[in-house]
Amino acid sequence: MTCYFFETTAFAKLFVREQGTDALIHLMETLPDNCKLIAASAPLEIYSAIRRREREGMLSAQDASSALEILRQEAARMVQEPLNPAVLESARLLLDKTHLRWPDTIQLAAAITARDMFQETEIVFVSSTPALLDAASAEGFRTLDPTKEDAPASE
Repeated sequence: MTCYFFETTAFAKLFVREQGTDALIHLMETLPDNCKLIAASAPLEIYSAIRRREREGMLSAQDASSALEILRQEAARMVQEPLNPAVLESARLLLDKTHLRWPDTIQLAAAITARDMFQETEIVFVSSTPALLDAASAEGFRTLDPTKEDAPASE
């Protein structure tokens, strides 16, 4: 079985239209809910980004409200990796060996912990952040960047 871990920059494309949104929607429509994974912190990060865009006038109050409702529904349907001690320790180790910022290490650490838990399941790491995609590849993940809409998951 193959599951997909949606890092925040990819998952956010469901709620604010930008490059890669159509590819991400298509992928999400093809996957069963139990094969869609996120870090438990991802919905809060996206909530913050939507509110920030609303405050800056980039989103109307109505569009922000709609996006937040979709976020609530989608996040509830996905498997969320909690920010437990194993995730935090994995993030600390990633800080020691990568140049990633700490929020990015939390995302990748959550994917690593999920992979360790579901050992018979391949997990594809989905992100729009090149440095995070590189770090995920270095950790042995196949990766997918939804902004490269026709690109398959890398080997």
